Amino acid sequence: MEDYIKENDKVIKKFEKKDIDDVIRIWEKENIKAHKFIPKEYWKSNYNYVKEALPNAEVYVYINKGKIVGFVGLDNNYIEGIFIDTNNQCNGIGTALLNKVKENKSNLTLNVYKKNKNAINFYKKNGFVITSENIEEHTNEVEYTMTWNK
Repeated sequence: MEDYIKENDKVIKKFEKKDIDDVIRIWEKENIKAHKFIPKEYWKSNYNYVKEALPNAEVYVYINKGKIVGFVGLDNNYIEGIFIDTNNQCNGIGTALLNKVKENKSNLTLNVYKKNKNAINFYKKNGFVITSENIEEHTNEVEYTMTWNK
């Protein structure tokens, strides 16, 4: 697999440790925005854990004009999350990141909160189907498991 894809001034590349501050900022801001039904303290309390875990995960960042504007994190075939900076959403960045991780996978799985309609619609549009529903233990929110098969 290539380490990057170039499109004009847009690049998808593997995460490097120097990217951590930009990535964790997007992670926190967009989680709080997308999950208004979960107290923001939940995300803030997980900030340090995620910041420490990110360098050990398979992460790809999307760079536009020299600035990280989104990323996707994987644990084997499980998508931990796709996060796009608010000012760059609806520009195909999420789809580009998703296509990047689909390149060498025959299937992918993820969990998404039932109340996060935008994310559910995005994943459905990109070939994912809801395969189960459960209660997420830390938030007591209903979440769907969604899967994609090549």
